[in-house]
Amino acid sequence: MVDHLQQKPHAILVSYPLQGHVIPSIQLAIKLASSGFTITFINTQSIHHQITSKNQQNGHQEEDIFTEARRASPGLDIRYMTVSDGLPVGFDRSLNHDQFMASLLHVFSAHVEEVVLKVVGENENNVSCLIADTFFVWPGSLAKKYGLLYISFWTEPAMVFTLYYHMDLLRSNGHFGYIDAREDSIDYIPGLPRIEPKDLMSYLQTPEVSVTHQLIFKAFRDAKNADMVLCNTVQELEPQVISSIQKRVPFYAIGPLFPTLDFSSNNVAMSLWAESDCSRWLDSQEQGSVLYVSFGSYAHVRKTDLLKIANGIALSNVKFVWVMRPDIVSSDDDDPLPDEFKKGTQDRGIIIQWCNQKQVISHPAIGGFFTHCGWNSILESIWCELPMLCFPLLTDQFTNRKLVVDDWKIGVDLCVMKNLVTENEIAKNVKYLMNEESSRELRTAVKEIRKILDKAIESGGSSWGNMTNYINDLKLILEKKIKRNIDV
Repeated sequence: MVDHLQQKPHAILVSYPLQGHVIPSIQLAIKLASSGFTITFINTQSIHHQITSKNQQNGHQEEDIFTEARRASPGLDIRYMTVSDGLPVGFDRSLNHDQFMASLLHVFSAHVEEVVLKVVGENENNVSCLIADTFFVWPGSLAKKYGLLYISFWTEPAMVFTLYYHMDLLRSNGHFGYIDAREDSIDYIPGLPRIEPKDLMSYLQTPEVSVTHQLIFKAFRDAKNADMVLCNTVQELEPQVISSIQKRVPFYAIGPLFPTLDFSSNNVAMSLWAESDCSRWLDSQEQGSVLYVSFGSYAHVRKTDLLKIANGIALSNVKFVWVMRPDIVSSDDDDPLPDEFKKGTQDRGIIIQWCNQKQVISHPAIGGFFTHCGWNSILESIWCELPMLCFPLLTDQFTNRKLVVDDWKIGVDLCVMKNLVTENEIAKNVKYLMNEESSRELRTAVKEIRKILDKAIESGGSSWGNMTNYINDLKLILEKKIKRNIDV
């Protein structure tokens, strides 16, 4: 007879199919497997295809994205499965966002349930919990149906979590969901200091309540009933917000979720585009002299803004590496930069479609990061002690910018009322950021934030302790649950 109390926890982990969510989900899977979990990781066929096809171009032939991780740590028990998200592999999800989200709700969820049923059936009572991205609306009911604990995984800052958590307050106070929404400061969200409407997530700055909003409402109703919430942030970075959330739901800040000991290498295939290697060019540049420019893997940039940024960088005379993914403007315009910009800056800059970002920004030649303020990029920039130029595009990026610019004072805002500043102001701020003397305060501040990350992940630190507490709390809940079932 199997002693279920002695078995290690088995978690089914479902990542939201965007690179900014997949990357920390992969690292969470490895961290939990390293702590004795069995993990069944569910990926979409679209993300899997994009990763594996592009990594084959990068010289990797593996079909299972965890193969290298298992080779590096043979004891990792991670099982990998893929399902359809309900759309063709080549479908442009970023340009058809509402259709994509509807498919995740109605089709992807059904395919995930098939996997859950199969895994639970094969492993009998050994599967203990479903860990799923908070943005899904169905994990809570799915976990309940199959007798699993529901662990909600939040990949963004705790501040963003609590704003979504209190969408009802924002709506009842007139700051969200109205054509003539209030424009004064918001000072009534529990645990949150005063915040301006311009710093809300983009979804909360629109007057109409769309399908996307309805899904977010449902997702957070689900999250409020989760057994636990894991968050890719650090307790000391958002102490008041996290303390307030913890009064409502078991909330564990376990970030940053990236391999800190070998930061620049990827032991898991996770790139969505073929990577260019610019290390030889960077090796020839002076320390801290190169600006890294990247706007992430999903959101689009208006062509007028892209040209303004290009002109600003040209005027600055600063050296740069610019990651220009093929669909940055749209799938129909894969070369949006004018030839005169490329010719005029070819002696001091390189333009690439994609790269290993951690490898590039950890290079000594990189001195600053022109970013869309994606949460992964912010944490990675802090780890590399790089100040930031902030140009948010979508969702949480506007709120992330507030943290970077206003709260931690490690970056410069390039927006006025959601509009990009002029090309002359871009040039001025680029030169300011890349001049070590003028940006000294930013650089000192980012070094201090890096120390907070260091301390949090070391033995005895807050993230280390929160992960330990999460595992111990989970095992305690499972033991009680198993004993109840045995008694029955």
